[in-house]
Amino acid sequence: METTATCGSTHLSRRPAPKMRAVPGQRLADLPQLAGADEELKRDIAVVSAVLPFKVNNYVIDELIDWTNIPDDPLFRMTFPHRDMLPSDVFERLSKLIDTGASKQEVVAAANEARALLNPHPGNQLSANIPVRGNDAVQGLQHKYRETVLVFPAQGQTCHSYCGYCFRWAQFVGVPELKQSIEGPERVVSYLGEHPEVSDVLITGGDSMIMSTDRLAQYVEPLLSHELEHVRNIRFGTKALSYWPYRFTTDKDSDDLLRLFERCVRAGRHVAVMAHFSHEQELATDAVRHAVARIQSTGAVIRAQAPIIRHVNDWPAAWSDMWRTMVRMGVVPYYMFVERDTGARGYFEIPLVRALEVYQTAIRSVSGLERTARGPVMSASPGKVCIDGVSTVGGERVFVCRFLQARDPRRVGEPFFARFDEHAMWYDHLQPASFERRPWFAST
Repeated sequence: METTATCGSTHLSRRPAPKMRAVPGQRLADLPQLAGADEELKRDIAVVSAVLPFKVNNYVIDELIDWTNIPDDPLFRMTFPHRDMLPSDVFERLSKLIDTGASKQEVVAAANEARALLNPHPGNQLSANIPVRGNDAVQGLQHKYRETVLVFPAQGQTCHSYCGYCFRWAQFVGVPELKQSIEGPERVVSYLGEHPEVSDVLITGGDSMIMSTDRLAQYVEPLLSHELEHVRNIRFGTKALSYWPYRFTTDKDSDDLLRLFERCVRAGRHVAVMAHFSHEQELATDAVRHAVARIQSTGAVIRAQAPIIRHVNDWPAAWSDMWRTMVRMGVVPYYMFVERDTGARGYFEIPLVRALEVYQTAIRSVSGLERTARGPVMSASPGKVCIDGVSTVGGERVFVCRFLQARDPRRVGEPFFARFDEHAMWYDHLQPASFERRPWFAST
């Protein structure tokens, strides 16, 4: 018999606790739900998943995807391979190798070459974000912004399911030199002790909630010490609310996880669960509603972010409906990101001007309490760049931009102007307005 707790009350349920069963990319074509699917779709799954990581679990398959609407169902588009996720020449090369029975070694070598072409670590993550102590890089940490340090626990470098648009896909392809991870909390604690300017620690991955609570606590509990009282905010980057909400309800250590949140709150830390909701369907199940309520009962706050992506949420109602539902559930809309310049970007990306149109139309249709999401935002090498609008200055049509966060804190909040470009998809595509004299477009 299953025991379910909500911090402060316990009741019994006759349903057994769900068990997660994940299907890796190469086996997705064998799912019974695809038994009647086009053979070409199945072949495409095999080719694309040889390069990019895919994994879909039973909750996504059973609760989120509308199998009467594939391949157009947004959650199917988000989690299953599609041939257009690879450049056409890359797809053709891999498909030819697979069709002609090439050896596993040949396919892996071609896949690794393809991965190198897909910008596996965008935004100078490896070259500029990793901090250095003395002459040694602190692998598994990123310290891009003055106030915030990202921690990549080695035990958290996978997810319950994978998003096709993931900008950290390189963590999951089994290539050691592409992976970011740290083996334990010791170097984290030591580094933070030397950096009193750090107020926020984000435990990320992968997915911080893929770890057992005991493992997670090894990284979290040192942050509650008097020596690290400058760490005011503890963030957990996770897609678990979307892909496995049972992590917070019926998993064997879900109660322990909530007690960990409570300990953080009692210690005076703000706990932020940085959730990732891309479509309203992810908010529609009883399981996610139960999980949200349990997290909130600990004093933790749930903030929600996601990129705007083609095929999934690139129309205004997708966002306005999602924001309304979030606020009704007590979840804070946080960011509408732009699809990053990596991986399957060609399949998911949309022009910046379209992203701005979707954001502005959506934000105008909701109430003030539902307008907390900032967007569209590019997490580029210099910082988080928000496109605030399009205007005409001195006879020139321009994007009005602003740094919400920056490597150089002096840039935060100041506006700058880029030439209007209806085809621009990313920060690197923008050019300074003719009257712009400040060095906003430097890469770091």
